[in-house]
Amino acid sequence: MKTAPSSPAEKSVEKSKARYRRVLLKLSGEALMGEGKYGISPKTLTAIAQDVKDVVDLGVQVALTIGGGNIFRGVSGATEGMDRSSADYMGMLATVINAMALQDATEKLGVSTRVQSAIEMHQVAEPYIRRRAIRHLEKGRVVIFAAGTGNPYFTTDTAASLRAMEIHADVLLKATKVDGVYSDDPKKNPAATKYRQLSYLDVLKKNLKVMDSTAISLCMDNDLPIVVFDSTQRGNVRRVILGEEIGTTVGKLSTRAA
Repeated sequence: MKTAPSSPAEKSVEKSKARYRRVLLKLSGEALMGEGKYGISPKTLTAIAQDVKDVVDLGVQVALTIGGGNIFRGVSGATEGMDRSSADYMGMLATVINAMALQDATEKLGVSTRVQSAIEMHQVAEPYIRRRAIRHLEKGRVVIFAAGTGNPYFTTDTAASLRAMEIHADVLLKATKVDGVYSDDPKKNPAATKYRQLSYLDVLKKNLKVMDSTAISLCMDNDLPIVVFDSTQRGNVRRVILGEEIGTTVGKLSTRAA
């Protein structure tokens, strides 16, 4: 497996090859569980933080959104009889816990990181302020957007699309546990076909589970490309940034360099 470059010369060459200037990486809460059934795996957290650092080292500005499904999922709570708004707010708070954990892991690697929450909680996170977030990115800091949009009935997928457009990201990177988008669940159907390229309408018409329909529609209306890839293989985030053809691309890829 190809490893991250170690010499200054190698890093300089890779910086010049970076396809994007600014990216938003969408992680699910489940991505933090590792092999566990719930909670946060310190080993997995460190690996994700290292992936983020590898991209920052390329000179790319990195923002993230993260789900809370490893702690609490609002929709699941609602199906058990809980009020949907209350359940969604609980899910938003779970994303703040995950964001703080990822901030800690990233800063231990020497990368300055800020958490901005859509629900104000000044003791633990900055409030979400778009211009401040952009300024952090311009200074080379990683920004983690927590608490979704701050509103119930909206998923963290929608929050990722919204924040990506607000900060003028070149691409939305959707990290998953599979190596792209398939016509069916590849674990259940070995004959499922993997797509390399899809239009936004393809995703909506075929009801492919890339992101929820609101998130896809937002990206389509604003021509924001999405790359869906396997985040469990370390180094894949950097590979996407360097233009390697992995995963599935939804929409038209930008060619703007970092």
